[in-house]
Amino acid sequence: MKVGLDLIEIERVREALERYPRFRERCFTEAERAYCDSRANPAQHYAARFAGKEAVGKALGFGVARSFAWKDVEIAGRPKPSVTLSGKVEAWSQRVGAGELDLSMTHSRGIAAAVCVVADVG
Repeated sequence: MKVGLDLIEIERVREALERYPRFRERCFTEAERAYCDSRANPAQHYAARFAGKEAVGKALGFGVARSFAWKDVEIAGRPKPSVTLSGKVEAWSQRVGAGELDLSMTHSRGIAAAVCVVADVG
């Protein structure tokens, strides 16, 4: 079993959304953007998903360096989020023999956090 953990300040994500218009398109899939933008406080939901993507990358051992493809990790669902991998991250997951992923996300007034657990295969 592998575990990845991440937390981020919601205000930092809010500022990125306001300052960098392409941040949404670069880091989030169309479905993720539709969900987050439909919420009363979009930055809170973007932050939770951002932390979720980082936690997944860490748990898989892929990390979140330059080669990380943000949209290769899609987070959907509520209250229990599901994770769909594609592209480079999916290929990496298969190469390292990662099993099922379990993701939990949360947020408070100022912080969003996520924990991902990756089961061992076999």
